[in-house]
Amino acid sequence: MESSTALESLRQRLEQLPDPDLGRTLGELSAVHSLQLRDGRVELYLELIPPLQWVARRIEQSCRAVVEQVLPGAELELYVREKEVPRPLPSPVLPGVTNLIAVASGKGGVGKSTVAANIAVMLAQSGARVGLLDADIYGPSAPVLFGLQDAPLAARKDEQGRVIGIPHERFGIRIASMGFVMQRDQAAILRGPLLAGYFMTLVEQMDWGELDFLVFDLPPGTGDIQLTMAQRVPLTGVVLVTTPHELALADLRRSATMFRRVNVALLGVVENMSFLRCPNCGHVEHPFGEGGGARLAQELGIPFLGELPLDGLLQRAADEGIPAALHPAGAHVREYFERLVEQLVLQVRRINAERVQTPPLELSL
Repeated sequence: MESSTALESLRQRLEQLPDPDLGRTLGELSAVHSLQLRDGRVELYLELIPPLQWVARRIEQSCRAVVEQVLPGAELELYVREKEVPRPLPSPVLPGVTNLIAVASGKGGVGKSTVAANIAVMLAQSGARVGLLDADIYGPSAPVLFGLQDAPLAARKDEQGRVIGIPHERFGIRIASMGFVMQRDQAAILRGPLLAGYFMTLVEQMDWGELDFLVFDLPPGTGDIQLTMAQRVPLTGVVLVTTPHELALADLRRSATMFRRVNVALLGVVENMSFLRCPNCGHVEHPFGEGGGARLAQELGIPFLGELPLDGLLQRAADEGIPAALHPAGAHVREYFERLVEQLVLQVRRINAERVQTPPLELSL
C-alpha cells in the first residue's frame, strides 16, 4: 500500500473511533488534528475534550489497535492536548483553572463538606492538579477534614503590592479556607455583602496557579455566596448533595431551582448516608429511606452520580484529619468515591463538549 493511500485509510479508521464518554466519533469531534507517516513511524496529534486523565488511556489503546491493523509493525507516537473550552461566563476570574466544580446542598448536616473533600482527593489521586476552596464562611470544615486546624495561612505580595494568600497543600491538593484566618472557636459574624467579599477574596487573592479542577465547598442553602459565585465565577457546574430524608430533598429542590435560574449547569445528585451495611453479615439497611436521591435526579432531569454509605469511618477519618478515601481502613469507602468521581468527570466532559460545539454568548456586563 502506498504511503499516501495508507495514511488516508488510517485517518478514516481513526476518525471512526468513538470517544467512549461522548458517544461521538473522533471525526465528529474534529479530534484528529494532525497525522503523519515518517520512516515507518506514525505521528498522531489528537485534540480531546478535557478532562483527559480518565479517558486518554482508552483512546490511546484504540488508536494503537487501528494502527496495527492498517500498518502492521508501525510504531505510533501519540501526542494529546486538551481542546480549549469556552468559559460559561465572560469572566477574568481564575484564568489558570480549567474546571470549576461547586458542591452544594439545600441544608446543613448532609455531609456536603466530606463529599467535597473526598471528590478533591480522588481527582488528585488520578493525576489531576486540584484545589479545594472551603467557601462555607460560617462553618469552615477543611481545616478539620485535612488536619490543618492550627496552620496559619502564608502570604506574599504581588507586583502591585497586593497581599496574595498561599494555599496549604495536603495530599496533593491546594486548600484555602476562612478557617485558616480565624481562631479555632471564633465565629464569622458577617452580613451578606461582607460574606460575598470574603468569598471573592478567597477566589481572587489566593495563588491558585494552574489547576485542572478547583472544587468549591459551598455553604448550605441559597444565599449571598451562591449568588455571587454564579454571577462572577465561570463555573463548569454544581454537584448537589442530599440524604434520603424528605426534608433534605425538599431543600435541595430549591437549590437546584436557584442554580438553574442563574444558568449554572447541574452536574448531578449525590445521595449521602444512603444505607448502612453490617460489617459481619453484609446485610444492608436504609435507616433514612431509600432511593430519594435517584428519584430527585430523575425529577430534575439530571444524572444520579451515586450513593455513599452511612459509615463510622467517615467521622473517624475526619477526626483524624485524613479524608476517608485515603484512610488506611477506608478501602471499602474509597470504592464508592472512585465510582462517584468517574461519573462526575463523565458529566464534566459532556458539558465541556457542548460548550465547544456551542460557545456561550458574550454578554455585555
